[in-house]
Amino acid sequence: MWKTALQPRWIAGLVFAIAVSGVFVLLSQWQFGRSTQPEVPVSPTTEQVQALTKTLQPGDFFRGSVADQMVTASGAYDPAKQVLVPGRLKDGKTGYWVVTAFAVADAPVLKGAAASPKTYIPVARGWIADPADASAPPSGVIRLTGRLLPSEAPVPNTAPEPGRATAVSVAELINAWNVSSYPAFVSATAEKSGTADVGAAAGSGLEPLSIAAQPPAAKVNWLNLFYSVEWIVFAGFALFIWWRLVKDDYRRSLEDAEDYAGGDSDAGGSGGPEPTQPNEIQQKVQP
Repeated sequence: MWKTALQPRWIAGLVFAIAVSGVFVLLSQWQFGRSTQPEVPVSPTTEQVQALTKTLQPGDFFRGSVADQMVTASGAYDPAKQVLVPGRLKDGKTGYWVVTAFAVADAPVLKGAAASPKTYIPVARGWIADPADASAPPSGVIRLTGRLLPSEAPVPNTAPEPGRATAVSVAELINAWNVSSYPAFVSATAEKSGTADVGAAAGSGLEPLSIAAQPPAAKVNWLNLFYSVEWIVFAGFALFIWWRLVKDDYRRSLEDAEDYAGGDSDAGGSGGPEPTQPNEIQQKVQP
């Protein structure tokens, strides 16, 4: 069968079958990519800056609808309430986030024995590579703008060093700071004192954080996934058709060879004696 498959026409047929299969595989990859694309792109409303006090209330449950929302608030930093969060990557380097408590002006004050006179929100002000580079927060009334993010989970069974935190966890920070807080934190993009820029981008020694809005979770489109598998089947079928045609050609060549051998055998057996004619038999039996 290999002699048949190595004939020029079947080699050309194999090249054609491989090319067709390659096209089918590319179509399968395209369909697979579409099957895992998010149904809805990132909402543009998250980039429209809204007032923090109108977006989220202290003591409320953090809703997914406000995650990644750009917010703004006025208030003041408390320099005594600042921690470093290790293990943060930026441009391939591992460093620290500088997180400071920000007292939000005009924020509702929580009631209770453990409630503080002001309501705070943790603010990730910037990134540093060396803990010694952590600078004090700007003083005075600050106009803060940043992205509202859900509280992280603290690292279990880990006791942070003084001035450190295992994560930007509201539960962990309010215990360390003894303050009332929003159930979220802000990644600062701009900090202004009056008209002056006092944020990380203004040469405070911190490198700005660049946290973009997260796209919605991808949903599997089962129809596109089915089409992806279908194109793979078609790719295999193209190669099967080539193999089947080669096999049929091989069988025909065997049948032709058998027929040719059978014809030669019939021709070789015709050299025997001539059969007796009927008139000769009649002459022998006459008296």
